Amino acid sequence: PPISAAAIRALRRRLGVLPTYHQVDTCAAEFEAYTPYLYSSYESECEAPPSDRPKVIILGGGPNRIGQGIEFDYCCCHASFALQDMGYETIMVNCNPETVSTDYDTSDRLYFEPLTLEDVIHICERELGGGKQETGDTEIGDQEIGDRRSSDAGPPRSNLPISQSPNPPVGVIVQYGGQTPLNLAAGLQAAGVPILGTQPEAIDLAEDRDRFSELLRRLEIPAPDHGIARNTEEAIAIAERIGYPVVVRPSYVLGGRAMAIVDDAASLRQYMAEAVSVAGETPMAQGGLAVLIDQFLEDAYEVDVDAICDGQRLVIGGILQHIEEAGIHSGDSACVLPPYKISNYHLNIIREYTERLGLALGVRGLMNVQYAIKDDVVYVLEVNPRASRTVPFVSKATGAPLAKIAAQVMAGKTLEELGFTEEPQVDGFFVKEAVLPWKKFTGIDALLGPEMRSTGEVMGHASGFGHAFVKSQLGAGARLPTQGGVLITVNDFDKGAALKLARDFHRMGFQLYATPGTGALMEKVGLPVTILAKATAATGSDAYTTLDAMRDGKIQLIINTPLGPDSRSDGAKIRTLATRLE
Repeated sequence: PPISAAAIRALRRRLGVLPTYHQVDTCAAEFEAYTPYLYSSYESECEAPPSDRPKVIILGGGPNRIGQGIEFDYCCCHASFALQDMGYETIMVNCNPETVSTDYDTSDRLYFEPLTLEDVIHICERELGGGKQETGDTEIGDQEIGDRRSSDAGPPRSNLPISQSPNPPVGVIVQYGGQTPLNLAAGLQAAGVPILGTQPEAIDLAEDRDRFSELLRRLEIPAPDHGIARNTEEAIAIAERIGYPVVVRPSYVLGGRAMAIVDDAASLRQYMAEAVSVAGETPMAQGGLAVLIDQFLEDAYEVDVDAICDGQRLVIGGILQHIEEAGIHSGDSACVLPPYKISNYHLNIIREYTERLGLALGVRGLMNVQYAIKDDVVYVLEVNPRASRTVPFVSKATGAPLAKIAAQVMAGKTLEELGFTEEPQVDGFFVKEAVLPWKKFTGIDALLGPEMRSTGEVMGHASGFGHAFVKSQLGAGARLPTQGGVLITVNDFDKGAALKLARDFHRMGFQLYATPGTGALMEKVGLPVTILAKATAATGSDAYTTLDAMRDGKIQLIINTPLGPDSRSDGAKIRTLATRLE
């Protein structure tokens, strides 16, 4: 039978094969220097004996990539600063030298180590003292951790359990580094490492779709219809029951990785055959990880909420309305704070649902909730009991240091003690816009969806929403034309709104172009428009298509709202060429 990682770890302990930690010599041996930068090796001498101060270990996010970037590093830094102010020794674990959290003055001690369960457990054992020892699937009592340290490496660690040490350490924070450290929470707790803030049970409850759905039913909070499939036939049956389109994704991922909107059974079969867990699991068709299938709320408003809960009271830090419709990943969607198109009635429902969820889950620290509003109903899409990528934006807009406040809450403070008891108000409008890498990947379709693609973000601030939005577009690198041609090709639901836009562009002197369906409606109301054939017009025909007009330099701005698989296919040709010509 296969041997588990825990069994190998226990065997190494019994044999004394454990890492020691060494300082990075920033002075190249020219003269003696002390740095808190540490890395592991399997030599016999250790250069970094742990101190006896109460300490907190903060797990960073690891390498920057789409879906997990500098927003989480911001939270790690602010947590470190807040805990240092409270008198704790802060220990950062991260393996990305590009981040601010790995700067020399951010934490008291830094471990350049991979964010894997084994590496983090070794650091916790060294810094936090004794804990539960693993022996495969069982455990033996608390005992001293052998670490092969030399006699000059400092006093031996106590063999008392962590909770009984004379100078009890605080524990580990997993909320601030995104999904990577969050996935380690249960394993760390099983190894006897104290987790600060929201406990792994609540984290797992929020990710377990069946248990979370039961919680929502008990709290009387609506959610989109859904199901869990472990093979292709189950997925087809669930999708037919829910109705297409559906959103499919594996659980426990960040950035919507391996996520897709599926319009028909053929596309769903293809997804189930190819989709793999981003953690390296086997394909679904080979009995790998199950996929979550959710009803796709087309043409709905989406809302992001960041809040802090101390277990007794929940305070909302900010409510952001997505400018794109529901179904676009929150990291790619432009957001506005405060919401500009949501009624107070719906906002109050969102506040009430957020409070119910935070208290029911036992959240201590930050929490992010995503909602969708469709047909006057507020649905909960997702709850993440951790810092979200919108925390820095909300903190900048409101002036409330959410990451610092949440760190103090995790260390035992209450929101009342910290004086954070009411939702902050903002002056004017703040718009967050995503920076997208289309210019670097000119062959891909520039259609946003549930899988995150952005590589950065900018903020626009003004007294009015329109000016704030324009500032955000300019900041993101978009060139806004002031003359030329505008191509309008929209779905049937958006044609009424498109007419108003067309009139505005006509008054400003733009030449109007449109595809046949949209153009016929413009002609009907008397707007001068040049009708172009669709991009998917038959090859060899004499029709002048949207692509021809774009290549001839007649189009400076495109308004395209696809709906359904056919329109997405036609629009893909337009969007792909647009990114190439930009």
